[in-house]
Parts: sequence; C-alpha cells; structure tokens
Amino acid sequence: MTSTLEKFIHSLDPRALPRVLQIQSGIYFQGSIYEMFGNECCLSTGEVIKVIGFKINKLIASICEDNDVSRFSAKVELPLNFPGLYKVVADKTPYVSIEEITRKVSIGPTRFGHPCFYSPEDIKLANLTIKHGEQITFNSVEEVNGTMAVNCGVVRNNQSHFFILPLSQEGKFYECEDDQIYTLKEIAEWKIPKCRNRVVKLSNTLHTWDSSNPLPENFDGCLILTPVYEVQAVMKFRKDIVHILSDLDVEVKDITDCYDISSFLQPLSLEDVFERTSKEFPMAAEIMEGPSGSQKPYKLLYTGKEIIIYKKYQATRVLASEIRSDSPKRHFLIPKSYKGKFKRRPREFPTAYDLEIARSEKEQLHVVATKAFDSPHKELFSVSVGDQFLVQQCQTSEVLYEGRKKLIDVLTCEQILSDTYKKVLLPMYMEGGFVEVIHDKKQYQLSEICKEFRLPFNVKVSVRDLSVEEDVLAAMPGLQFEEEITDSYLLISSSSSPVESWEIPVYRLNMLVHLLSKDVQTVVPPVTKTTVEEINEEQYYMVRRYENQTLHPPPRPPKKPTTLAPKPGSAVLKQGVSDVLQAPKNFCVDTTKKLCSNQAADVSELQVSCQNDLVHRENKKDVTGKTTLAETSVIKDLLRVYSAEKEEEEEHNYDYVDENIMENIRKIFQDTTVRNKRALSEGRR
Repeated sequence: MTSTLEKFIHSLDPRALPRVLQIQSGIYFQGSIYEMFGNECCLSTGEVIKVIGFKINKLIASICEDNDVSRFSAKVELPLNFPGLYKVVADKTPYVSIEEITRKVSIGPTRFGHPCFYSPEDIKLANLTIKHGEQITFNSVEEVNGTMAVNCGVVRNNQSHFFILPLSQEGKFYECEDDQIYTLKEIAEWKIPKCRNRVVKLSNTLHTWDSSNPLPENFDGCLILTPVYEVQAVMKFRKDIVHILSDLDVEVKDITDCYDISSFLQPLSLEDVFERTSKEFPMAAEIMEGPSGSQKPYKLLYTGKEIIIYKKYQATRVLASEIRSDSPKRHFLIPKSYKGKFKRRPREFPTAYDLEIARSEKEQLHVVATKAFDSPHKELFSVSVGDQFLVQQCQTSEVLYEGRKKLIDVLTCEQILSDTYKKVLLPMYMEGGFVEVIHDKKQYQLSEICKEFRLPFNVKVSVRDLSVEEDVLAAMPGLQFEEEITDSYLLISSSSSPVESWEIPVYRLNMLVHLLSKDVQTVVPPVTKTTVEEINEEQYYMVRRYENQTLHPPPRPPKKPTTLAPKPGSAVLKQGVSDVLQAPKNFCVDTTKKLCSNQAADVSELQVSCQNDLVHRENKKDVTGKTTLAETSVIKDLLRVYSAEKEEEEEHNYDYVDENIMENIRKIFQDTTVRNKRALSEGRR
C-alpha cells in the first residue's frame, strides 16, 4: 500500500527495521538530486532504499495562545535544543490495549521511560485488583513464561505493589497527568507517542526574548508538537548512509516482503561487530558513517576509510570526575596504562559514618571539623569548628537516655590537642563536616592508587603523561577517582598504514561499518595506543548505572534518632578560654583543602554555614561568663582567607597546599591570642 514518507515513518515500529521502500511518486523525478547533511540523495521514481533507522530531527509547533488546542494561530519550527522547560498535557484519547501502549509509547530504563496510565474500570488480576482511576506505572517490557508482558506497579499507602499485564490485555487506558517538567529534547525522545501529536505548555519564562524567537513575547499558551524525523537509509549502489527528512513530499511503498534485502550493503554498528564470534576476528571493514569528534583516533575514522578490526575484549578503566564547586563537571575514563603521576588531594566527609567507611589499616585518617555539632549525650563529644581528630574504629557505647541506658554505634577518635591526645566518641549519626589532612606527599601511578587505596580517592596530576601530545588531565585542578569499571572495546588500526592500533569503545561511539571480503594480512596488531576518554554527563550516568548493577549497594548510614534531639540551651561549652588558648590546633583548619571535594559548597553557602557556627560559638560562654573572643576572631579571619584562596584557586588551578600552611595559621593564631591577652591586661589597668 502506498503512503507518504511522513505517514509511513510516523507509524513505523523501530522493532520492525530494516524496511525496504520503493519511491512511487513525488517532487523528485529521474535524476533529481537532494542534498542534505553533506550527503547527495538521488530519489527518483522507482528507486529502492533500505531504511535502517530514524530519529526525531526537529519539531513543528502549532501555537495555541488561548490554550484551546482546537484552534492555533501559526506553525513554527523548533530545534530540539530550543530553550525552556515544558509540562506535558495528558492525552485525552485512550489507548485500547496494553499492546498499543507498548507499540506507541516509549518505555525504558530511565525515569523518562516510566509512563503512567489509569483505567476507568477495575482490572482484576490473580492476586490483585487494580481499582478504577488508580495510577499504573509501566516499568519495562519483558517476556514472562514465553509471553510478552509489561512489568507494572501501583503505590498504596506509600508501599509499591508490582504485577504483570500481558500485551493482550484490552480496555481503555488514559494517560495520567504529569507534574514533571522537561526540555524539548527529553520530550522528543520519550514523550511523543507514535502516530500522535503531543500538547505541551511552557512552564518557565524564557530568560531573554528577541525578534528571532519564533514564539510570541510573554507566550503563556500551549504548543502542539509534531515530530519531523531524520531517516537513515542505504541506497543500492552507494557505500555511505544517506539522511532524509520525513516531511519530504514523497510517496513510498513497503516492498520488504518481496525483495532480496541481502542485495544491499549491510551496515553494522560497533555493537553488531562485537556480537560476532571471536573466531571471525581479525576482519577488514569500511566505514560507512564515521563518529564526530576531533580527539584521536576519532578524527581518523572518516567515511570511506578502510580499517582492520583485530579483536574484541573487555578492558578496565578508572572513572574520574573533575573536582570543582560549580557545574557541570567533566568526566573521564582513564586506562591503567596512563603514564602520568598523581599527588593526593584531601577528601571531604559529610558525616561520621563516612569517616568509618574511608578509614583504612594502611594509614590513620586525620581530619579537621568544618561544622559544629552539639551532642545530646554527655557521654559523647560535642564538636567545634577546627577540632582535629585521628579516626580509630567503630564500636558500641552506652548512653543515658530518659534515665535508661541504651547502646548506640559510635566512632572512636583521638582529638589532637596542643601537646596531647584525648580519646572522644562521636555518634555515627552525626551530621557534621570534616576535611582530610594530607601527610603523604608521594607521587603515585594510577595502578598503584587502585591497588593500595580504596576508591573514591582525590588526586591531582603532578607529572603529566609525556607519551601523548596533550594530556587533558593535567589541566584539571583536581580529580576524584570514583570507581573501576569494565567496558567493551574493539582493537582497530588503519588498513593502509597499520603503524599503531587503537582501542575504541563499543557502546559510546556511533559508527557504522560494512565488512569487506578481503583477507587480513596483519594478524598481530601493532603497538596499542590507549587514550583518556572524556565522556558527557549522560554517558557518565549510563556507565555508573550499568557498573553498579553488578555491585552490592553500600549499607545506609545510621539515622539520628528523632527522640534524641538536644534541648534548647542544654549545650554547654566543654572548654573555657584557658583550654582554648592551650589548644591552638583546634582552630588550625587548612581551609584550602575544602576545595578538593567533589561536593565542595559554593563560597556563599559555606560562609553562611560557618558563620552560623560562629554565631553559635559566640553565644557560648564559659562558667565565668567570658566570651571566647580570640576564638571567634581567628575563625572569622580564616573565613576571609578561605574566600580569597577559593577565588584564587578557581582562577589559577594551583597545586594543593601542604602542611606548611597549617603551621603558618597556627603561628597567626598564637600571635593573635598573645595580642588579645595584652589588650585584656591593659584594659584592666
């Protein structure tokens, strides 16, 4: 049956690909040429093409200024990166079966791929009855006992109940209202059903508006979105992939069932190549569509280039993220063969439980408190900003609560005083803040870090990798090694000059090849060059999600008992002025180390947090009624130093500051306390 290309693509199920189409009629006749995306596509009547894929390229939006979707004032073209956040308006047309939903609605593993529907009638299952109007979340499509079905869930009394609905289940199913907001790209990828339009409403006001904006100024209506697809196709006598927009005025006919599909070149993705048996390697291939990117070796993988694919294998990479206070962060996959060297950077720990996780038998963990904490029990220690601790071990301890003894988990630490150590107990539920003090100035290879330390681990490149032209990691102010991952790679080289071979990732590189029948002369691959791969935010979360599927989740940190909240005014300062003056280390916070955490707060947020602690401390008085003025003054000075150093490091990417800075701050503190003593004695006279 003949139909327009637009209608055919709109109704095409991706699972039915590839499809062979014959051009029936249109504005392109014999010999006419349509050039698009750098490809010449000759669509003459009678031409045969094989459709291998399609994706939304842009959106045609019908503007409804008065929110009446039955009337629209104009149509405009919107790119997928058009700014703004949008709310999806629920489709009022019901679906008649579960099979229709799975065929037309995107259901996938991400949060965008969990659509919700409701039925106006009860659905009776074997062990559960779904009530009419109850929201049903569609989680995944899977095969159950040889029958395709949808894994669904409902929430009742804050508890999730899961069940299976077969694709044969019939009835009326309506979309639920969606209170989330999305970008146009997210809507295009997940929220536009096949054969249907999508109505959206602008949720936020655009930051700027000018005459080039296709939407009316102060627009507050609805948009009816119609997708325009980019069709990927193979032509009979061409070796590249052609791209055709679905809104071309061309009529086509599906002749897949009566045509020899093997007569076309067979494009293979890297995933298809990886699924081949190991015995089929090495193989020769020609690139039909190369990847984008200027990074080597991607810039060498252009359309028409012949390559040798030697083997497939799994390789280990270290997932690393840039340490910075603002976003977005850059993410990298680093091979173990990286030849640069690293120095350690301080870590930041938000709770006492994190200290327990981070401690190791290899070395003692030394930290400085950056946030005050008042203990509700006299048996446990109250932490002040600047207190320094050596972390020991986790244990249980008895505390007195409402006249009864109770066992709780605590962290044993040694508080560092001026000339001695004091054993203290910190509750595991303590929500404070700690920064690590680094004593180790050794330079490490990547393989040494993975072997000797527990990840996550903070570092900075101290010696760049001289085997590469440009070491992208050397420019980073700091890196956090998050975890080791195992990924799939193909080893390739140029067919014409196999001087060196390259590892290319299977699941992050969009490239199409077709296999050549020629024999491969070079069976042994040349010297392998491994590179640091920079990945985007989406790839980062996909890598972590797939990796974490094979790992057991870490135990949850213990929660602070709500019944153990301290009473107002019950916190008493444990040390008087004389104790504070004898323990200057309590306030010698190497504040620059705060910059080294991947969770470092914004300057203003940190100042507010610390200033709140200062107010808390300023209000504390010892038993003689004297306010700890010296302590307050020094910490305020440290805040100013912190702000200046943070701005300086953000701008210049200096190496981390070692313990000499700590000594300088100690000296400043001691000088300050001496001056304050003199001022107090002179005031008494």
